[in-house]
Amino acid sequence: MSNQDAALKEIEEIEQSPEAGDGKRERSNIEFPYLDLDAAVEIAKGVHEVGGSSCGWDQLAARLGQAANGGGFRLRAMTAKTFRLVTYGQGTVSLTELGKRLNDPQQEKAAKVDAFLAVPLYNAIHERFKNVTLPRADALEAEIVKLGVAPKQKGKARQAFHRSATSAGFFWSGPNRLVKPAIKASAASTPTPEVDPDQTEKKKEKDEDDRKHPLIEGLIKELPQPQSEWTTEDRKKWLQMASTIFDVIYKDSDDSRGSLKVVVEKNSAK
Repeated sequence: MSNQDAALKEIEEIEQSPEAGDGKRERSNIEFPYLDLDAAVEIAKGVHEVGGSSCGWDQLAARLGQAANGGGFRLRAMTAKTFRLVTYGQGTVSLTELGKRLNDPQQEKAAKVDAFLAVPLYNAIHERFKNVTLPRADALEAEIVKLGVAPKQKGKARQAFHRSATSAGFFWSGPNRLVKPAIKASAASTPTPEVDPDQTEKKKEKDEDDRKHPLIEGLIKELPQPQSEWTTEDRKKWLQMASTIFDVIYKDSDDSRGSLKVVVEKNSAK
């Protein structure tokens, strides 16, 4: 019997016989995997390679070179499910949304972080020891038991936790410091912000308002109503005022400097 077959048998025995001889419950009260994150990733990538988003149980086992009814394959599939990368039933294995992200090279690192924190035990340990130094192995195992792991399983739980944290990048600041890695959002994973039509219209109006100078507005207000009487002399004054305002609010190029002159020519009598 392989180590993985033995591990699976131990899990099944504990699930079937929760009461130990001393009267204490030996069944774990918090979910965790026996294998590490790399084993779960292998399953998720296998599904993607065989069927895209889902495939048959036998197909996946064949892709991984394992027997579909073997303990090692079953334990790997259970591990991938615990990391929330796959779901399975009725002979089919399917990727979750997290599993699909894992198979996107631009989102793989972030998906590993999310998969690690999706495990209830690992998330609890992270909340208790994030950004600080982890205790020694025996002390960490004691904490793991306090969190709900059966005493007989504490060693395997700690080992799988440490390997998974390493795979997900949580030890980037030191071998015993559990710090969530900073993952830059990729273009594929960053949603495009929705455009508010009202905000767009307001911006357009603001841009138009910025082009309205108060002197220009005052100049326009001096214009008389259409079809009303407006003498030539008054038109001259208005044009001269416009020329002065233009000099104030607009810049002139060096090669076109000068002054505008408004001249009124009287019609000669015939």
